[in-house]
Amino acid sequence: MNTFSIVGDWKQTSRLENFASLIQDGMEEKGYKLDPEKSPDVQLVFNFVDSKKPSHFQRKGKGTFVVTVMENDQPTDNILHKGYPTLIRSLGNLMICLDQTSDQESIHFVTLEQGCYSITEQEKDPFPEVFQRLHPLATSQLVIDNTFDHDLPKELWSGDEITQSLYRAGKKLDEMNLLPTPFPIQELLSPKEYRHIQRLYGIGGLSYGNLSARRSGNEFWMSARGVDKSNLTDIGRDILLIKGFNREKLSMEISVPSHVLKPNRASVDAIEHWMIYTEHPQVGAIVHIHAWMEGIPSTVINYPCGTIQLGKAVADLVRQAEDPSRAIIGLKNHGLTITGRDLDDIFERIEGRILPQVPME
Repeated sequence: MNTFSIVGDWKQTSRLENFASLIQDGMEEKGYKLDPEKSPDVQLVFNFVDSKKPSHFQRKGKGTFVVTVMENDQPTDNILHKGYPTLIRSLGNLMICLDQTSDQESIHFVTLEQGCYSITEQEKDPFPEVFQRLHPLATSQLVIDNTFDHDLPKELWSGDEITQSLYRAGKKLDEMNLLPTPFPIQELLSPKEYRHIQRLYGIGGLSYGNLSARRSGNEFWMSARGVDKSNLTDIGRDILLIKGFNREKLSMEISVPSHVLKPNRASVDAIEHWMIYTEHPQVGAIVHIHAWMEGIPSTVINYPCGTIQLGKAVADLVRQAEDPSRAIIGLKNHGLTITGRDLDDIFERIEGRILPQVPME
């Protein structure tokens, strides 16, 4: 049985209270059962917060997807900048912001990847459209766990020619201004909350996006989570060797040097890269950036980073490409995943064609 809970202060305003009622009625109509006890395996939690003092829902299980719900009654020309700090402080996976500052009330969705898209409340009951956008995200499977093995051969402790190509590619992304700095999450959270959000989401470093290059078989070098992509130098910290995926544990398997006692975690996009490398032996490198290109195929649903469903959606489009080894795939409301025979091949094809703004739909 699919389950959900409603927590927080939904009685702050009449609009929030009405929306909470719509949520409960709509979820139950869709076959979800209300879990008032908020058990560890509850799937979906709607956390109603005050944007001035947002509280967070303490998850008891990793499979719980939390939607922060807030109301905005102050005029703003950038709902993303208005809502994103509240999303982070409330430790949500996604935000629904009810905006009533314009002539026509709107509902905005704000994502952890700094995406923002809206629907207009033209109907009395907006829940069907909210559910249509929310359900695929809430039922996706996160792959955020890592298994570290201190078995990297000593001759690779300083890297190889492939890690040098990652270093050069990171510098190139920086030169192209494709490493946007995220909101200063560390300044918004206590040290305890920041550690929790790093463990939960896998974000919080200097720049978004990631790079990888195949080493041999299905093993590939990849930029680690939350590191400065413009200076990828340290093996086991900046660059990791991804050697497999444990389906039972939903964990990425990583080989690190024996002297690196606290390696950085793998990028949440490692599962997506692993799927592509496994299916397409001719793919030699992958670059993911938060930018856009015209006239490219795109995923239909903006699944969260690090989910099996996003990986499958991208892998499906790579498979359909005329040449999977040289595919350019759009991730809806998110960015691009680009495959190449090597990293130089990727940059030769995209330079001069990149649009820095990802369209939000």
